Amino acid sequence: MSPQSPHSGLNRCNLPPWIIASCEFQERPQPLEIDGARATDRRLFAQLDATSDPEQRGQIFHDYLSVKFRLHEWDQYEASARASLRHSYVRFLAGWGVDSNGHAGAVLKTWAESRFGLRATYHHGVLANDRTAVERYAIDRMKGASQTMGLSMQFDLLYTFCQDELRRRHPDCEHLTLYRGTHDPEEYALREGSTAGAPLVRLNNLSSFSSDRETAWEFGSSVWEVRVPLSKIVFFSGLLPKHLLEGESEYLVLGGEYRVRPLRC
Repeated sequence: MSPQSPHSGLNRCNLPPWIIASCEFQERPQPLEIDGARATDRRLFAQLDATSDPEQRGQIFHDYLSVKFRLHEWDQYEASARASLRHSYVRFLAGWGVDSNGHAGAVLKTWAESRFGLRATYHHGVLANDRTAVERYAIDRMKGASQTMGLSMQFDLLYTFCQDELRRRHPDCEHLTLYRGTHDPEEYALREGSTAGAPLVRLNNLSSFSSDRETAWEFGSSVWEVRVPLSKIVFFSGLLPKHLLEGESEYLVLGGEYRVRPLRC
């Protein structure tokens, strides 16, 4: 398949990748379910359903993953042995926040492709036409894979938990209005389907957004306002207890085609 293709043709969820990647999905979103994620851990989701406090739900979720994937063992080893241990999903989320083009970013982009069939389009360069970027992406993927036994399953559960939490907090919504800052908006443009004032863009298979308009301006000379389907949100600041991750109104969003509204300063 051509490297320009926005999807791989294969995934592990209830809808094919070409639907998930389409602008039509943005306009008429549907729920997404990763195969087996909910069924395998029914007890976790039953416990979350029975808990009314969102912060407590976040703690229950993290404690469950800590036991299931033995994340608590991290602190029981000397620093010299830590490199051989499984890394926690929290560490990779933090790594994404520091540098989405590092090995943590490569691991998360690889997970998004394997589960939703959405190809990465950018990693230290445009992957469609930059051989150096392709090589760097492959190296970062291998480096991350050596540290991530069980991590894909952790992110399967995180996405499923995030979706449940979004439905609880926004019961009558299919979209959230989010903002993305960029320094190179022309690299995202799609000629076909764009209209005046509402260009059609193709985003990387995993991208950062903010719920705060002013914060988005800190990350680019241009800012887009986007109606993001709830079902495309993988993670958001405030989902987990504050002692695990501190964020600035950040949302981690699956990519594909989006109709956007450019904002002016």
